[in-house]
Amino acid sequence: MKSQVIQLKSRPEGMPTNDNFDQAELTLAAIKSGEFLVKNLWMSVDPYMRGRMIDRKSYIAPFELGKALEGGAIGEVIESLNPDFPVGSKVNSMLGWRSHFITDGTEITRLPDTPLCESHFLGVLGMPGMTAWTGLNRIAELKAGETLFVSAASGAVGSVVTQIGKLMGARVIASVGSDEKVEYLNKLGIDAVINYKTCGDLDAALGEAAPEGLDVYFENVGGEHLSAALNHMKDHGRIAVCGMIAQYNDTAPTPGPSNLAQIIIKKLKIEGFIVFEHWDHYGEFAAQMGQWLTAGKIHAEQTIYEGLSQAPDAFIGLFEGKNRGKMVVKLG
Repeated sequence: MKSQVIQLKSRPEGMPTNDNFDQAELTLAAIKSGEFLVKNLWMSVDPYMRGRMIDRKSYIAPFELGKALEGGAIGEVIESLNPDFPVGSKVNSMLGWRSHFITDGTEITRLPDTPLCESHFLGVLGMPGMTAWTGLNRIAELKAGETLFVSAASGAVGSVVTQIGKLMGARVIASVGSDEKVEYLNKLGIDAVINYKTCGDLDAALGEAAPEGLDVYFENVGGEHLSAALNHMKDHGRIAVCGMIAQYNDTAPTPGPSNLAQIIIKKLKIEGFIVFEHWDHYGEFAAQMGQWLTAGKIHAEQTIYEGLSQAPDAFIGLFEGKNRGKMVVKLG
């Protein structure tokens, strides 16, 4: 059996390009007792993967050059010598960026029988959805009647944050980078949507959208978004820091906001979090999200690229604003 894989050929300097990736073919051995062969059907590309392309110590090990990349994937068991994973089982793994793999089931999750699209377990029912739910419930502790600001609000995490925020009874203000994304969030019923690329002055636009200030900021971007949010936070406001995508491709350290004193003046709580440290609450999240999806209360948008060879383009597209909702690659 042959497996097509995407490898990291070189470490990106600044914005990744296709030259940083390489496609290779690996020969897989015959499966042994307790093992099974998986054919990947879907794979995820996520902004955090950019950090793993840098050779530095972080909360997760960097990718190795000349080795297949890793990431969330949904696959189907096509050959098995493991009774817990019979042929036809659908599984969730972190062995994306490849067409096939052999495993003994370690760190592999069998998907439940569900009428929902399997790829949603990479998005709204997976890590991005869990990140949104965790940031609002466990980090920021959003309450009904509060005002929530969300940056990168049409992305995989942000689009779920905005919708959960509305379901929790908050007034939601969103920032996006195109008029098409503004229209999308308006259709979802978001209270105010700012196109930060055309508004002229993000700080002023945010002040106009939230004249009484912000209780919670869900941080996905950093830079001028964080600076503007700090200016408009209420006393004792909370900031849940999920990511800072504006800085992921910087080749030199980005200067910090000049208004950090607002943290002291307003007695703000700022907390960064990694969702995998909260995974023991996944069952609670999945039950609630499943109910919302079934009832049509959450809209799960996806941007789909076709074919393993398109995975680098899909990944690069994250930093070019080409996704609306979750960016996934369809392999099967």
